[in-house]
Amino acid sequence: MQSIYWVMSWACHRKCKHCYEDKFRPYVRGALEGVVSEAERAFPRIIANLPERMRYLDLDDVGEDGGPREKTGRIILSGGESLIDPVRERVTYPIIEALADRYRDRGGVKIVVQTTGDLLTPEIVRDLVDRGVWLISVSGVDDFHVGMEGEDKQAAYRARLTAMMEAEGMRPSIRATTHGSMMDQDGPIFSFFGAQPGSWIGKLWPRGRAWDNGLSTATLADNFCNNWSGGQNFLRYGFSGSEVSLEPNGNVYPCCIKTKLPLGNVAEERLKDILESLAGDPVYEAINAGQPERMGLSHGWSIETFLEKSRTTDPMGRPYANLCVGCDKFHEEVLAPRIEAARVRRRARVSEPVPAE
Repeated sequence: MQSIYWVMSWACHRKCKHCYEDKFRPYVRGALEGVVSEAERAFPRIIANLPERMRYLDLDDVGEDGGPREKTGRIILSGGESLIDPVRERVTYPIIEALADRYRDRGGVKIVVQTTGDLLTPEIVRDLVDRGVWLISVSGVDDFHVGMEGEDKQAAYRARLTAMMEAEGMRPSIRATTHGSMMDQDGPIFSFFGAQPGSWIGKLWPRGRAWDNGLSTATLADNFCNNWSGGQNFLRYGFSGSEVSLEPNGNVYPCCIKTKLPLGNVAEERLKDILESLAGDPVYEAINAGQPERMGLSHGWSIETFLEKSRTTDPMGRPYANLCVGCDKFHEEVLAPRIEAARVRRRARVSEPVPAE
């Protein structure tokens, strides 16, 4: 598989007003122990049910034999904030080590640690590099993060972290070009991004605190599904473009934005089984094609109906319309029974007796 985006824990040291998930926030005492313990309990079972090999065929890179080249996939470890205490020592580091062990003799894996960046120190950078992290992805470079308002502050922030990481032997990532992409780079490397206007996430998903604070500026023309980290190609298991998102308890989603309901739970079932059980289903094939407006055609929802369901009023009382809203409505009104039926079918196959040889 090319990419898995794994939210390891809900704990964060910030409560950003633009965040897509209101569970990402500071936790203290018993509440902090609760979210950390949840992650500790789940991650060994999650790792056991991940793909046997994190390899994929890159359909955009053809070899001399005319076939797609096989490449190493990545697992993005995120939060919350993956580097806060005690998440760093009890969750992030053990997961990195377990993933490196699992894939060491199976073609490898590119491990990414996503962080806001403000907790990075030379020691932590060294810890990550020594554990085999391929990429440190700094996500907090935008005006929404307190203390980062304005290009001057952001430039200084990037420069400080660049010097820190280069001192530990890391190199900046490259942008995709006709001669390759970041996925083709050898690590360790680092990158920066944020929810700035014009970026892939700049208009903000209609989710979490971003929604509650009326910050999403997306319209019906903004198809988050038809984009990287959207649902497009999530079923293309084994090939370029495939990515799914995991929650701390193992719930699986076709996109980082997250559909209203999970596809299944990878702490209980193999990820491959979950995805294969949905292949060919018109609903999920529509998401896979990046055309969520077509997901209800087999259930009596015309495209016009879906678009109408995509209209709502935001918490500020303003008219709002986006395909993610229609997707949520379809999950609420139609899809829940189908998800449960697919889960029951998978469980039935697992429990079938193995024929005697």
